[in-house]
Amino acid sequence: MSKKITVTDTILRDAHQSLLATRMRLEDMLPICDKLDQVGYWSLEVWGGATFDSCVRFLKEDPWERLRQLKAALPNTRLQMLLRGQNLLGYRHYSDDVVRAFVAKAAVNGIDVFRIFDAMNDVRNLRVSIEAVKAAGKHAQGTICYTTSPVHTIDAFVSQAKAMAAMGVDSIAIKDMAGLLTPYATGELVKALKAELSLPVFIHSHDTAGVASMCQLKAIENGADNIDTAISSLAWGTSHPGTESMVAALRGTPYDTGLDLELIQEIGLYFYAVRKKYHQFESDFTGVDTRVQVNQVPGGMISNLANQLKEQGALNRMNEVLEEIPRVRADLGYPPLVTPTSQIVGTQAFFNVLAGERYKTITNEVKLYLQGRYGKAAGEINEELRRQAIGNEEVIDVRPADLIKPELDKLRGEIGSLAKSEEDVLTYAMFPDIGRKFLEERAAGTLTPEVLLPIPEAGGVKTAPGEGVPTEFVVDVHGESYRVDITGVGVKTDGKRHFYLSIDGMPEEVVFEPLNEFVAGAGNKRKSASAPGDVSTTMPGNIVEVLVLEGDKVKAGQAVLITEAMKMETEVQAPIAGTVKAIHVAKGDRVNPGEVLVEIV
Repeated sequence: MSKKITVTDTILRDAHQSLLATRMRLEDMLPICDKLDQVGYWSLEVWGGATFDSCVRFLKEDPWERLRQLKAALPNTRLQMLLRGQNLLGYRHYSDDVVRAFVAKAAVNGIDVFRIFDAMNDVRNLRVSIEAVKAAGKHAQGTICYTTSPVHTIDAFVSQAKAMAAMGVDSIAIKDMAGLLTPYATGELVKALKAELSLPVFIHSHDTAGVASMCQLKAIENGADNIDTAISSLAWGTSHPGTESMVAALRGTPYDTGLDLELIQEIGLYFYAVRKKYHQFESDFTGVDTRVQVNQVPGGMISNLANQLKEQGALNRMNEVLEEIPRVRADLGYPPLVTPTSQIVGTQAFFNVLAGERYKTITNEVKLYLQGRYGKAAGEINEELRRQAIGNEEVIDVRPADLIKPELDKLRGEIGSLAKSEEDVLTYAMFPDIGRKFLEERAAGTLTPEVLLPIPEAGGVKTAPGEGVPTEFVVDVHGESYRVDITGVGVKTDGKRHFYLSIDGMPEEVVFEPLNEFVAGAGNKRKSASAPGDVSTTMPGNIVEVLVLEGDKVKAGQAVLITEAMKMETEVQAPIAGTVKAIHVAKGDRVNPGEVLVEIV
């Protein structure tokens, strides 16, 4: 029986999120959109996931404007986004009025297909998003976050799919974010879903373990309707099977996609050149890695975790973190590892490794998770850990958003005149600190994206574009401004990279080693912690809140600071009881391990 297989291409979203830390800019997307629009894809995934965060935090692009321009450039193709259910695109649950407003605006600005998932596979957290998508007249795709554990069975996944179908979804997606599917397991799951449901089934699988294309073939043979692929120049590894490869494999068969292979090959050559531009964000984990079958770290998380560990100067401990992740996951009742649970589990695993003691420091997000604030876990929670983290605090069993009051009006008031549209309010809602900073910089005309480093040549140095013209920017350090001209970059060796630059006109060769290694007395002149009452952190980060004032009486173990690292917040506690003698930090400050942040006597 002939059955045409349709294709969703992830080149403009998940492909570069998985391989390039979500750094591809709109300027590199628009020139190829005319050809992408001619291919005949079922949809193009262009928005959602980490792209919204990356646009605001790093690229200094308005994510809503990106969506509008892509919609104008791709008039004949459905545009698709990844939506985290009640989490939307942030890292917490939002009130129902924010969820409805966000979905409505995403639909108006160009999204046709909403792939909606919940990190816990708790369908209660999908209901409002699905209702909002249907109210906007768009395609709601209910999503199973595929994972393996003693409690994740085919029957459990089929039950979840039935519950989503009852909510009115238009299709079912199997989202294999970590590349855990194996070919025969895929066939069995798809066969079971097609036997119980009449909805189309979509397959999304990362190729981390090197078997995703085989999984897609078994899915197709068992009734799947659509596969997710990526243009070959940003495919494979922690990304997805190559579009050209799958189109070629199915060509001339009953499952022929009907797509123009030659046109897709042209597009592949374009992105081959584009990828080089983002070499500094390349993941160190791009090849086949079957360890994912044990540690379950998803494709997008691998590259971002590696990037974050580099920033913390701890990339050499990646293997230890990967070994700890399954242990933390078991303690938390086997959540699927997808945003935000991947960050929650991954960051806690990192803290456990760095401290040399499991759960010596517990992030605020883990505490909220253990309270039930993210939803119901599929497995049993480690009760000893729960007591250690939250003591006698109440554990909720309702849908978490039922406890959140409407907050859209409050958010409008907080951001005030900086918001020029409802979309701006929603940007602030997703990321209050970086969203506000983005809107302030936009208003001041000072939006400055990350600098893209010149492309290194094998065995030597390549100068910045423009016949040796340096890349220029200004760095502000503690109130003083320095003009820095990067004239070249050497090939990275032994974890180090040589930069050729001038600072205020003086030529220098600088060797950059892992960042944030604490050196007492350097930089901001904070002294090294030595006294019993000196408060310090165990890892680099930013100050989110200072919870005490000079002169305050504190108890041992009382939270005095909240820091943020790797997108997770952690309380820093008083080591002794006493009086706050001095505070050496303020909200927004960057801090390093070993520094005295607060003095208690």
